[in-house]
Amino acid sequence: MSAQPTSAHLIDGKAFSAALVDRVAAAAARLEAEHGVKPGLAVVIVGEDPASQLYVRNKGETTVKAGMRSDTHRLPDTTTQDELLALIATLNADDGIHGILVQLPLPKAIDSAAVLDAISPDKDVDGFHVVNAGRLAVGLPGMVPCTPLGSLMMLKDQLGDLTGLNAVIVGRSNIVGKPMAQLLLGESCTVTVAHSKTRDLPGLCRTADILVAAVGRPEMIKGDWIKPGATVIDVGINRVPSADPVKAAEGKTRVVGDVAFKEAVEVAGRITPVPGGVGPMTIACLLANTYSAACRANNIQPEPLDA
Repeated sequence: MSAQPTSAHLIDGKAFSAALVDRVAAAAARLEAEHGVKPGLAVVIVGEDPASQLYVRNKGETTVKAGMRSDTHRLPDTTTQDELLALIATLNADDGIHGILVQLPLPKAIDSAAVLDAISPDKDVDGFHVVNAGRLAVGLPGMVPCTPLGSLMMLKDQLGDLTGLNAVIVGRSNIVGKPMAQLLLGESCTVTVAHSKTRDLPGLCRTADILVAAVGRPEMIKGDWIKPGATVIDVGINRVPSADPVKAAEGKTRVVGDVAFKEAVEVAGRITPVPGGVGPMTIACLLANTYSAACRANNIQPEPLDA
């Protein structure tokens, strides 16, 4: 008689991120007590987008909770690109600010690429600057994008040594897919980056001990695409109509990942839920990057922040 399938272990991103914030706070307190350095994060937001305002407020509150300096610059949507670049230049020159984050999206009149490129690579806590992409590619210390960094932390917490594991990443964006591949290569995984032109994507996914879904298509990856017992990291955050027809008719939505969760949870060994998986790690890793940047700016070796 065959055994009944068991549900995968859920990787709790909320609990993991809360523990990471606590570790960052403790490390930041020691940095200030022993060296007189208080890590500082400046967040710049242009305009009144409600979702961005909420996100920025949460960042500020969590930064203060971690015992760090938190500066928020709220600019009107009439701000010009030159005015924004002038502010970034001022923050680049401020020795008390170790991390700079410009909240996206920016107004259409402002060139986002030019703004992000103006941030000092050493203060680019989002990890988007081309210099930091290069540092990651060749294995030098630098800022790593928060979502891949958080995903790697959770993988190492769950699996320990990742050496020799087959990893498949579905998605090749500069923000998640490519840096995730570099991080897993750094852990001696065998890495394949898949995308919309990949032949037999389901078959390729079935080879993965670690499957990272970062494609931005709701519930694209089905349960039968997953190798039994694999660890699944679902980076997707997609809004779709509510499962309740009445609520859907009222315009209500729900959030789902890139993985068909109800199917996948019966096959995978471990999986991140959406919401509550990778998402909460973003702000925690932002603070970890700010702490590391403060250490490097003062020629101090950062403490390891792994669990």
